[in-house]
Amino acid sequence: MSRTLADFIAASSWADVEAQGHEARRSILNFFATALGSARDPVVTVAMRTLSPFSGTATSTIIGLSQPMDALCASFLNAISANLLDFDDTHPETIIHPAAPVAAPVLALAESRRLSGREVLTAFILGVDVECRIGNAVSPHHYARGWHITSTCGIFGAAAACARLLGLPAEGIANAIGLAASQSAGNVENLPSAAKNVSVGNAARNGLFAALLAQQGYEAAPRAIEGPLGWARTMGDEPDLARLLDRLGRSWEIAKNTYKPYPAGIVFHSVIDACLLLRERIDRRCDQIEWVIVQGSALLLARGDRPVNNERDARVSIQHCVACGLLLGTAGVAEFAHDTVVRPDIAQLRQKVRAELDAEMPDGAARVTLRLSSGGVLTETVVSPRGSLAAPLGDRDLEEKLREGVRTGRSDWDADRVIDAVWRLDTVDDVAALLQSLRPPFASSHTASN
Repeated sequence: MSRTLADFIAASSWADVEAQGHEARRSILNFFATALGSARDPVVTVAMRTLSPFSGTATSTIIGLSQPMDALCASFLNAISANLLDFDDTHPETIIHPAAPVAAPVLALAESRRLSGREVLTAFILGVDVECRIGNAVSPHHYARGWHITSTCGIFGAAAACARLLGLPAEGIANAIGLAASQSAGNVENLPSAAKNVSVGNAARNGLFAALLAQQGYEAAPRAIEGPLGWARTMGDEPDLARLLDRLGRSWEIAKNTYKPYPAGIVFHSVIDACLLLRERIDRRCDQIEWVIVQGSALLLARGDRPVNNERDARVSIQHCVACGLLLGTAGVAEFAHDTVVRPDIAQLRQKVRAELDAEMPDGAARVTLRLSSGGVLTETVVSPRGSLAAPLGDRDLEEKLREGVRTGRSDWDADRVIDAVWRLDTVDDVAALLQSLRPPFASSHTASN
C-alpha cells in the first residue's frame, strides 16, 4: 500500500494536480487565517519558548510572528496555531483537519530550500490526498476507538508531501510513509486540552522528520500500514484498501474539503445555525426561554454533551453553542473566549439546554427545540450547515475570515498582503522570499511574545 501511494506521488506533476490548485490555495488561505488568529496564544508562545534553545538555523517563518526558527520547529508551531481554535478546515468523511499537519511542514521545508509555489501546491495536494485516503480506509472505527485522526493520519500526509518536496524516488517516499507509521499518535480524550495541539504539531514535525530520515537512507517495512502487525490493525481494524486506492489520481480528497464559519467542532455548526434561526423567530427574547432540547446523532452527543469549565470545553459544547446562537446571535472567536464563557447569562442559558439522541439524524445535523414561558414551542432542523459542502464558504468569506483572524489574534501582519500572497502562490518562484516579505521586523514580535 505504501509503495502504491509512493509510486503515485513520485509520478505526479503540477499538470496532474493543477485543476485542484484553487482549492489548495483556499485551504492554505484558511490555514493562514486560523494560524494568525492564535499565533500569540499562550499555548503557542510557551511552546515557542520551550523549543527556542534547541532550534537550529532559523530558516522558516512562524506565522503571525517575526522570529523565524528551523523547519522542524516551525512545522510544529504553525500546525499548533492553525489547529488551536478549532477553526481549521475539515474533510467531512473522516473529520480530519487536513491543512494544519501538511501545510505547516510543506511551507517550512519549502522556505528552507527556497522552492517554488507550484512545488508547494503539488506536494500539499498530494499530501492531503494521502492523509485523507488513509483516513477513509480506517474510518469510522479508528476515531471511535479514541485515536485523534487529524494527528494519526496527518503525519502520513506530512511525510508524503515532504518526501515529494525533497525529490525522493518512489522507494524513498514509501520509506517516509512507513517511518511515519512508527510515530503516529494522538487521542480523543485529550481534545479539551493543549495536548491535542501537541499531537497535531508532532504530526507536522515528525512527518517532515520521517521524510528527512528517508532521504538519508532510513528504511521502513514495506507493509508498515496494512501488515498483520502494522499501523492499521494495531490502531483500528483491518483497512479497507479499496477505499484507500479507489480512483487514485482521478478523484481528489481536497475537492471534498470544507471550511468553518465558527471556531467550534464541526458537528456543532448545525446547532449554531438552528439557534440563529430561532433567535430571529423569537425576536431575540431569550429571557422568555424555559428550556432547549438539542437532538442529534450519537457523534454529536459524544463530542458535545459536556459541562463547560473553560474556553476549550466551550468549543466542543452543545450547551455553549446554543447559548451563543440564541443569546448573542453570533459565534466567532470572542464568543468562545474566557470572558464570554464565564458570563452569568451565558452560563444560565447553558443550564437550560438538554441533549437527546436521535439515531436517525445524520452526523453533522441537528434539531433544536425551545419552549417559551408563553407556552409556545418552536423547532428548527439544520442538516447542511453553513460551511458544509452543500453550503460552502466562498473565497471572499475566507478572505474576511483571515482579516478577522488578524484582528482577534492582535497580529501585526498585513492581512491583505497575506491574502494576495496566497492567491498568487502558483506563480511564485521562491516561497522563502514570499514568506519573508510578510514578516514585520523581528524586534516588534520578539518583544510582544516575551
